[in-house]
Amino acid sequence: MRKAIGFGLLFAVPVTALAFVVREKLLPVIEIDQRAIIAATDVTRANPGLRTALLVWQEMTQPRWLYILATLLCVWVWRRYGLTSRAIWAFVTMMVAWNLQLVLKEVVRRARPVVSDPVSHAPGYSFPSGHAANVAAVATAVILLVWPICSPRARGVVIGVSAGVVLVTMLDRVFLGVHFPSDVVGGLMFGVGLVTASYLGYVGWNPARPNDTPPPEGHSGPESSKGLR
Repeated sequence: MRKAIGFGLLFAVPVTALAFVVREKLLPVIEIDQRAIIAATDVTRANPGLRTALLVWQEMTQPRWLYILATLLCVWVWRRYGLTSRAIWAFVTMMVAWNLQLVLKEVVRRARPVVSDPVSHAPGYSFPSGHAANVAAVATAVILLVWPICSPRARGVVIGVSAGVVLVTMLDRVFLGVHFPSDVVGGLMFGVGLVTASYLGYVGWNPARPNDTPPPEGHSGPESSKGLR
């Protein structure tokens, strides 16, 4: 639990510092944000195909779709491998992340970028990026959720795909002009930091539970997982 608290404080410091910077509009971060958003939206306007792809990605990574898929994965890991507490941890942590990033938006209350001839529009406040925060939280939770049931090769694939999805989502928000770069960086730090701190707390609370290890080959499923719950 000490590790969880320590890491939680460690990730909270840069997120809080960045939130303070954008709320108080301190230079040079604000200048960098403004220049980046103008340059990015210029590129998007000049490439209609890119704009279409970005809008499709924006819809695909809406939090409701992310959490539906992640919840189904939690259910599958629970039913297929009997990793009950691990699945519950992942689900609860993701729900907490989803709600906390909304709270943080209300605390910071940063206005969305304003550019001439906007590429896209989005409601609500800007910091942190909800898409970035939720994708980062889901990606981190999924990696930790499936880690014990994956081979070393599969783990590399899961990490690579998850990192790719997070990166594309961060770029999507900036190139659509609905978030500043600092918004997506804040979302990344928030999502990864919160889930990692939660996981350290879970491991500290449940350090030697057998349900962190999948059943032997040929004995998977809830029927063979009695005693692991």
